[in-house]
Amino acid sequence: MTSPHLPRRLLAAALCTLSALALVPASSGLAAGAPAPGPHTATATAATFTDGFDGPAGSAVDGAKWQIETGDNVNNHERQYYTAGNSNAALDGQGHLVITARRENPNTYQCWYGTCEYTSARLNTSGRFTQTYGHVEARMKVPRGQGMWPAFWMLGDDIGQVGWPNSGEIDVMENVGFEPSTVHGTLHGPGYSGSGGIGAAYTLPGGQAFADDFHTFAVDWAPGSVTWSVDGNVYQRRTPADLGGNTWVFDKPFFLILNLAVGGYWPGDPDGSTTFPQQLVVDHVRVTTSDLRPPA
Repeated sequence: MTSPHLPRRLLAAALCTLSALALVPASSGLAAGAPAPGPHTATATAATFTDGFDGPAGSAVDGAKWQIETGDNVNNHERQYYTAGNSNAALDGQGHLVITARRENPNTYQCWYGTCEYTSARLNTSGRFTQTYGHVEARMKVPRGQGMWPAFWMLGDDIGQVGWPNSGEIDVMENVGFEPSTVHGTLHGPGYSGSGGIGAAYTLPGGQAFADDFHTFAVDWAPGSVTWSVDGNVYQRRTPADLGGNTWVFDKPFFLILNLAVGGYWPGDPDGSTTFPQQLVVDHVRVTTSDLRPPA
């Protein structure tokens, strides 16, 4: 593919329903001249959002914490239809949320390309939880296979007023199936969205695959900085100095999103090597506040 980094998310809609929002893929490398990852100092922490996904097997997620988005995604030519309820997002009874992508069309869902060929799920916390700054993490085991595209990310809560990318987007973790050992973390905003997103990649050593085990994906977010880590290993830090004079739009409330896409410009479509169903298994999502300050 000549340009894998193209807009990938749904059209923005009213935040009260959020049945369609905009998301783009991460950049695949550390921008030239980006500062080396640096530490922050934290004087106090307190959990403000936590979900360990406890509950009976087959039950839906906690509606007080999450809402389910539905529909397809023409913007990025993804192949899935996001379904409601617990059809593709359910607890497993062992403290996990399981988002399942299936090759199916049980109810004749219509997608941008005709009758939908895949189903999956997408969840967000808009209208239920937002936060400015802190430590944001999810412990997850990603799916495997060509065309799989799991993501844990955040959007500015003002997207309904200012649109995307002015709202800002923080991609905590994205993985595409043809890179089983690599994940991406990215910022998107006005003048640095889509293929111009500011980000970097993290690759596991020794040819390990992220689908083989659970890993913790996190950002530490402070005034004027966002720092990414995998299993506590910091791999990039971004500040307004990285934006080439463009506006930093990350000093305001954001909400959380979890989804598993199938196909699209960046990952490419599933092929004969892809087996279904595939699952994004989430052990927990946790957000803490902290008096995080960038180093002097």
